[in-house]
Amino acid sequence: MTKEEKQKRFTLFVKEHQGIIRKLCRGYSNNVEDFEDNVQEVHYQLWKSIDRFEERSSAGTWVYRLTLNVCLYNLSKRKKRVDYPMEGKVVTELADAKHEFFQEDGPVRILYDSIALLKPIERTIIMLYLEKKEHAVIAEVVGLSVSNVGVKVNRIKKKLKEIVDERLAGNVE
Repeated sequence: MTKEEKQKRFTLFVKEHQGIIRKLCRGYSNNVEDFEDNVQEVHYQLWKSIDRFEERSSAGTWVYRLTLNVCLYNLSKRKKRVDYPMEGKVVTELADAKHEFFQEDGPVRILYDSIALLKPIERTIIMLYLEKKEHAVIAEVVGLSVSNVGVKVNRIKKKLKEIVDERLAGNVE
């Protein structure tokens, strides 16, 4: 693959999948800096590996997996580096909130903050579900059976509803 072909393919992948890249990165970020790190690392990993994409799965599924792997890796690095004293609270440092994902207010903010309280795999499943991805696509991305995804989606929705209801009732900041 020539450098020009690689550049075209990379640009196409980023353009087509920028929405899910940004949403997944937001779901795994506690602040603007984490978000920027995640997005930048996804772009870097995408550039590094795009010429090895063999089209055994759809481009979208491949990008989701790559994004998920980057976000989970960065999340594990942050957990080792920083001990978040959360106790049910989401760390939100908005000093330089220049990204639209960190400027939302009201229900969207409550939803993202609530999703941040879920386990990493639950975050991934619900973020893909909210993107209206079919259970088969979610199963392929996370490595579960389609029926298991259906069960997990229902459990996560119930858990997320409880978290959101608590937040709306003012029991959690």
